[in-house]
Amino acid sequence: MGQRARLLLLLCLVVLWVAGLAAAAWLLYASHVLSPTSFPGVPTSHTLLSTTDEEGNQDESLESKTLSAEDQVKDHSTGTRVVAGQIFLESGKSDSQSEDEESFHSQEEEKENSLEELNSLEMSNLLNKDLEEAEVQSPVLTAIGGTADGEPCHFPFLFMEKEYPECTADGREDGRLWCATTYDYKEDQKWGFCETEEQSNKRRQMQEAEDVYQTGMKILNESSKKAQKKEAYQYLLKAADMNHTKAMEKVSYALLFGDYLKQNIQSSKELFEKLTEEGSPKGQMGYRYWVGIGVLPSCESALTHYRLVANHVASDISLTGGTVVQRIRLADEVENPGMASGMLEDDLIQYYQFLAEKGDVQAQVGLGQLHLHGGRGVEQNHQRAFEYFNQAANAGNSHAMAFLGKMYSEGSDVVPQSNETALQYFKKAADMGNPVGQSGLGMAYLYGRGVPVNYELALKYFQKAAEQGWVDGQLQLGSMYYNGIGVKRDYKQALKYFNLASQGGHILAFYNLAQMHATGTGVMRSCHTAVELFKNVCERGRWSERLMTAYNSYKDGDSNSAVVQYLLLAEQGYEVAQSNAAFIFDQKEASIVEENETYPRALLHWNRAASQGYTVARIKLGDYHFYGFGTDVDYETAFIHYRLASEQQHSAQAMFNLGYMHEKGLGIKQDLHLAKRFYDMAAEASPDAQVPVFLALCKLRVIYSLQYVREINIREVFSHVDMDQLLGPEWDLYLMTIIALLLGTIIAYRQRQHQAIPRPAGLRPAVPQQEPPPEHQPPQ
Repeated sequence: MGQRARLLLLLCLVVLWVAGLAAAAWLLYASHVLSPTSFPGVPTSHTLLSTTDEEGNQDESLESKTLSAEDQVKDHSTGTRVVAGQIFLESGKSDSQSEDEESFHSQEEEKENSLEELNSLEMSNLLNKDLEEAEVQSPVLTAIGGTADGEPCHFPFLFMEKEYPECTADGREDGRLWCATTYDYKEDQKWGFCETEEQSNKRRQMQEAEDVYQTGMKILNESSKKAQKKEAYQYLLKAADMNHTKAMEKVSYALLFGDYLKQNIQSSKELFEKLTEEGSPKGQMGYRYWVGIGVLPSCESALTHYRLVANHVASDISLTGGTVVQRIRLADEVENPGMASGMLEDDLIQYYQFLAEKGDVQAQVGLGQLHLHGGRGVEQNHQRAFEYFNQAANAGNSHAMAFLGKMYSEGSDVVPQSNETALQYFKKAADMGNPVGQSGLGMAYLYGRGVPVNYELALKYFQKAAEQGWVDGQLQLGSMYYNGIGVKRDYKQALKYFNLASQGGHILAFYNLAQMHATGTGVMRSCHTAVELFKNVCERGRWSERLMTAYNSYKDGDSNSAVVQYLLLAEQGYEVAQSNAAFIFDQKEASIVEENETYPRALLHWNRAASQGYTVARIKLGDYHFYGFGTDVDYETAFIHYRLASEQQHSAQAMFNLGYMHEKGLGIKQDLHLAKRFYDMAAEASPDAQVPVFLALCKLRVIYSLQYVREINIREVFSHVDMDQLLGPEWDLYLMTIIALLLGTIIAYRQRQHQAIPRPAGLRPAVPQQEPPPEHQPPQ
């Protein structure tokens, strides 16, 4: 046992001796090899803040990432930039560094700055390595045929003293792409094709189709005449035959709507099916998720879809504003022929043009705005708008000066973009107290257009414009409060000004309010409100111009084209399109559907329009269920729709119908008192209802009287009447006396009548015969 103990003790001493040697070696290795200069960016225990190597390079430590914001700002060098509250570091370089080290460290600093938010420096180095490998990797093309079949292409390669970073068709008459497999083609003569002959033919065909498509689009965008647009669509039709995707989309819609091509729904359907197979579906799912058409209703899904489209619409809004959307309901035009639809008649436009030519400044400004934004039957024309504004501005009109400033600030094909010219017009208008000019001047100072950025002056001019009710000033003021630019961030003030701007119909105000309600910024989060606001923005996109195209088609007598266009917009959630499509089906003016399908289709779209708050559609639903159009007769359902229209929209027509149903007891228990109440409410709701309500009340009184007489028992009534107590004990004598007096009066009256017209008995008055006049009558 003693020997074993000694051996064990000796073994422990040996292990301890080996461990000591290993520790000493490790310390020596750490002090010389694992120095900060060996692994840039990796700190050691004695470099807690920063370590400077012999060449003057400064490495960032772990603790430097956890410093407070103030300490970070203090430690930044003079090369830092602070933009919108965020600190951006500019990489500095020591003069003593060599060119190779300088380029290497600049690349390393760029990579480290892009990965600055990572928690681990080891993960940072790993990701940098991955990024370097990803940058090196590129798709490898293999030469096909030629003198180097199967060898990889070399990029760039030298050909005809020019470097090519990709395949080229230079030097070949057939246009086929090729590449060299070594750097110098002239020296090695090694090359191959980048594509097969089939791929080459297909590429050339698609390039030809693209050229034809671009030619058609150029004519379409640069022309306003119908004949030229028809010519453009012939090019698009040719490109579509060559399987050009965008041309196929244009042509499919043109065939569907009958725009510049003869309407052919079957051909349009085939093109849409082909596009769908190729992965180019054209659809919009926000409305379907919102109301649950074909999918389960989901507010959050609808919000996601609507927000994506709203982002696109909002990004398309310029300083001069968005497109004007004319919402004309065909049912309202028929029911109220005298009601203004918002469209300007040609005679009225010509009258304004006559006034403008005579120097009427207000007419010039009005026509300028009409041509600037378009709408109300006037096409957008920046050239005409510029001419009218220029005339009014020369006459000293501040509004025209401000709009000229907006046109110069935005720039177009007619007016070149010029911040200096825009600033001059904005200043002139602002000095005259014009809110449009003040808002434009605020935009110039906010974004530094022609002047240095000055948030205080921008805020000042926006406040002046907002005080005068100008929506652009209200919108920009709300944006400054929302983002905290020039003022302390205040979401309540931002909400206030966004609401004011939305009341003026500004699209971006609706968009900003939708964002606030969607995220719960400054308000309680409301998915429903956000979707409604985003939907409003989406329906003001450029595709809403299709509403006017459909309306013009209907006015021209082409109901089939109109109803197809309205149906497409109806599927995207446009209430006006839904009601107009339902109206055309209701009037049986569309021949593209069978006659037995018109009422069911109309009922479907009346229902969708009613769910969006259109009163006439709600009443139509009641009528369809009352008369059995497209559905079974259902008085109870009709009563429900009339009641909803009465309670929610205060419709006089719905109140009158409810009165009639109470009067007849249809779908509800008969109640003449409630019938009279609803008739009276209808007369109070609309002056137009007073005459039919008067006739209905007269009829109701007659019915009520007959019903009362029918219900009472006359014998029972007289049995309860005591005449002696009512008229006295001799009431019968009084009654006989009154009857005798009445009888004597009648007899005396009859006798006087006979004496007034004496006539011999048995004789009739002779009728004198008229003698013919003599042929010759002597003058007297």
